[in-house]
Amino acid sequence: MFTTPYGLISNENYHRASQIKLLICDVDGVFSDGRIYLGNQGEELKAFHTKDGFGMKAIMNMGIEIAIITGRQSNIVENRMTALGVTHIKQGIDDKLSVYHSLLEELELTSEEVAYIGDDVVDLPVMQHCGLGIAVFDAHPLVLQGADLITHTKGGFGAVREICDLFLQCNNKLNTTQGKSE
Repeated sequence: MFTTPYGLISNENYHRASQIKLLICDVDGVFSDGRIYLGNQGEELKAFHTKDGFGMKAIMNMGIEIAIITGRQSNIVENRMTALGVTHIKQGIDDKLSVYHSLLEELELTSEEVAYIGDDVVDLPVMQHCGLGIAVFDAHPLVLQGADLITHTKGGFGAVREICDLFLQCNNKLNTTQGKSE
């Protein structure tokens, strides 16, 4: 077992995490707490955690790519992810697995080099095909059962940062990361 700032992780998952070159993320329930706020004028609001943004920038700076695959279409997601430097933003996706395979081909990666973090059953097909399938702490029970790794943090409260910190730790960069909150 390896010790991380968030708790223990198995040797196998630590090794898997050390191989990752692409982190694919769902949005609702992962970057947010899963709730969608709708205003009277039709505006949609989501809350994103700056800890996640900092972690994402840190792993991108060390060469790990990030992709977003989400079933919903939202300008908020496009704006937030673009501001963080994410270039692979796939929204309005019903078949996440086909987009996953396209990303593998485009980036010339193997499944062992990919991690996926999700929270609901639509995430399971990709989680089961990638090298490290991750569920947020408050994911659907079937997703928790199917995950290789479960975060100690809930979705929307720094779960993505927890995974980014794991990747940083695996590459001996956790204590040397610099930058600003995003």
